[in-house]
Amino acid sequence: MTQKSTIGLTLLLLTTQLGITQQPTKAQTPTPAPPTTTTKQICPAQLGNSIETIINRPSFNRVRWGILIQPLSSGQTLYSRDAQKYFTPASNTKLLTTAAALQELGANFRIRTSIYQNSNGVLRVVGRGDPSLGDTQLQALAKQLRQKGITQIQQLIADDSYIQGDIVNPTWQWEDVQSDYGAPVSSFILNENIFSFKLTPQALGKPLQIAWTDSNEERRWRIVNQSTTVSKNQTNYIDVTRDLTGTVLRIQGQLTENSQPYLVTLPVVDPNYYFLRRFRTILATEKISLGQTLVFNGGNNQQEIAAIDSPPLSQLVTEVNVNSNNLYAEALLRALAVKQPRVQNKITANIGLEVLKASLTKLGVDPTSYSLVDGSGLSRRNLLSAEALVQTLRLMATTPAANIYRASLPVAGKTGTLKNRFRNTPAEGIVQAKTGTLTGAVSLAGYVNNAKYEPVVFSIMVNQSDRPASELRQAIDEIVVLLAQLQRC
Repeated sequence: MTQKSTIGLTLLLLTTQLGITQQPTKAQTPTPAPPTTTTKQICPAQLGNSIETIINRPSFNRVRWGILIQPLSSGQTLYSRDAQKYFTPASNTKLLTTAAALQELGANFRIRTSIYQNSNGVLRVVGRGDPSLGDTQLQALAKQLRQKGITQIQQLIADDSYIQGDIVNPTWQWEDVQSDYGAPVSSFILNENIFSFKLTPQALGKPLQIAWTDSNEERRWRIVNQSTTVSKNQTNYIDVTRDLTGTVLRIQGQLTENSQPYLVTLPVVDPNYYFLRRFRTILATEKISLGQTLVFNGGNNQQEIAAIDSPPLSQLVTEVNVNSNNLYAEALLRALAVKQPRVQNKITANIGLEVLKASLTKLGVDPTSYSLVDGSGLSRRNLLSAEALVQTLRLMATTPAANIYRASLPVAGKTGTLKNRFRNTPAEGIVQAKTGTLTGAVSLAGYVNNAKYEPVVFSIMVNQSDRPASELRQAIDEIVVLLAQLQRC
């Protein structure tokens, strides 16, 4: 989950550095140089020394490495280093979340958003935490209402009872909560609970022009625009700050003349009312007027008159792992609570964590080998061992969901967060693995489909490092390239 945003708390302002084309909600997309490894064959007996040569470089003197490499077919260890110790896993956490979701909910599970009509004519929209819900799906709901002959809604209640608890994990850092990759998760998720606008340079010395994609959001913010357009020989940078009340946006920085528009994406402040504002606009396009709107927790749902289902879980899991989507991962963690008895005042995410642990324990994963507080890996309080990750990967390969699980992972040099890694190396196209990045922590875990040896499963985690993430990824990639060159000797 690459942090393209850097936020500092100064008085009452949080400053977010925002990029133009990156999508941090969908995690890291680094472009490191290919590992400096020539094509060769590695015997299993040589693997340990080769790995030690990489991780014992002087620049890694103060770095913690957690590594476990095993053949997929057995628990035989090809290489191990502190494999049973805890590490901060970053987005490798998603491997456990998606494994439990597939085991407990099944690949065809869908999340339903419903509209009910009560006897008094009041409509209730019930959100159930569908992370894929967007304006297109809202339009489909509006069309269904129109087809029922509804042209006026006196009162619409948004039922927020399905997901209980904080909309952002209380252990996430300020910079994460104020960035689009840390968007809030609740019963209502729309457009991944982020909004955006573009900044465009004008004539030299003029403030940047703001172009909103949603006029509803434009109206709810007070803008302080302190940006400027500069000459072509200067650098581009933008700082967007918002106060803790969620009402003021301050734009600072500069763009050069004739440069491309700068896309700013921020998390919504209140997902429920963001949903209702967008739905009001979309209902109007179907010529349905909307009167009073309320957010209410609980109530009776009577006749369902409109509904939209998410894509099947198999597709949601792919979005989680291929693009390292934090919001989707957190939504699936909460979906794990769907079959559990409703306990008043119990946090839905915590129920999901209990189900996750029970599911993986049943699968055969040692419950003492990890400790999680979220489903995405954004929290620095998550603790995972290389052993836990390798066990999960190996055991999931024995389940009916094995192919779906493996297909949800990025492919080296081809897709997702591995698209720009391992190109022109022996690992390209034969490694399927999940990435992970936080400040000081980089990880990679997955499968190597080695035809000259046999499929291998691995986990590599680096913690407590002040080295650039690109340097750590380079070293990790060199190790994985060695695995791609294993042969029987």
